[in-house]
Amino acid sequence: MMDANGSRELLARVRDEVAKVVVGQDGIVSGVMTAMLVRGHVLLEGVPGVAKTLLVKTLAAALDLDQARIQFTPDLMPSDVVGQLVYQDGGFRFREGPVFTNLLLADEINRTPPKTQAALLEAMEERQVSVEGQARLLPEPFIVVATQNPVEYEGTYPLPEAQLDRFLFKLHVPYPTAEQEVEIIGRHHRGFDPHAVREAGVVNVAGAADLETARAHVGLIEVEAPVLDYIVALVRATRASPSVMLGVSPRGATALLHASKAWAFLAGRSFVGPDEVKAVAKPALRHRLQLRPEVELEGGTADGVLDSVLASVPAPR
Repeated sequence: MMDANGSRELLARVRDEVAKVVVGQDGIVSGVMTAMLVRGHVLLEGVPGVAKTLLVKTLAAALDLDQARIQFTPDLMPSDVVGQLVYQDGGFRFREGPVFTNLLLADEINRTPPKTQAALLEAMEERQVSVEGQARLLPEPFIVVATQNPVEYEGTYPLPEAQLDRFLFKLHVPYPTAEQEVEIIGRHHRGFDPHAVREAGVVNVAGAADLETARAHVGLIEVEAPVLDYIVALVRATRASPSVMLGVSPRGATALLHASKAWAFLAGRSFVGPDEVKAVAKPALRHRLQLRPEVELEGGTADGVLDSVLASVPAPR
């Protein structure tokens, strides 16, 4: 098996491939890769046109993974996601839906009704789908990267807490800086086609087996008792916050643990310290908080609550 340094170098090459077509967004790339290392799903929130789809397509190309995209719309049915039985040649056979892939891009997931959103719940949690009472396993790896627009809410269906809790991270995708935007339009001026990442020189530098090896190394990262206590203290502090109506669940605590281990691995550490926990606390917890209505009306945010929690809970030395 490749050693930990070799796995990290391979993942660094994946980042280099992504950088061939995605300008900036280094934090988002790091977040998605961190989630992939612990079989976590990612919710990307950002306005249209900030390279969310391009990032996912390029990652899939660099990792030589199958990739599918579903445009979630109000008329999308659960069978359009998971598949259905079709009658053919005198019998029924199962026709797989787009969920049977390695990297699934669920575009504008909040534009489809709850019944169709729920079709992803079993897939995300159990990594299988059940059709007509028969469970069908999904490919390995299986990662969902969902997107939603934070500005336009008319005609949308907010994700319920049960589904939000299935995402390891919620990442805010920002606008590029002025310098990055100049580079973006310069690339397009020189003929870059975002629909043909292979033509931009992106090659697969790793595969599913390499990702599985890296996951094994993440599993070996040490976490001492004081850091485990710190993670629990942070989570419990969100439940005690006067600004919060619903705090972070135990599933959120385990998500923070796993994300911290992956972050430590990518940073070249063999153990998790408080700095790793703090680095991933906001993306791992922000979508698991439900603020009180009066706090939201006054402009309060989940990130603001988490800033207060991180400042008030003493970190182990």
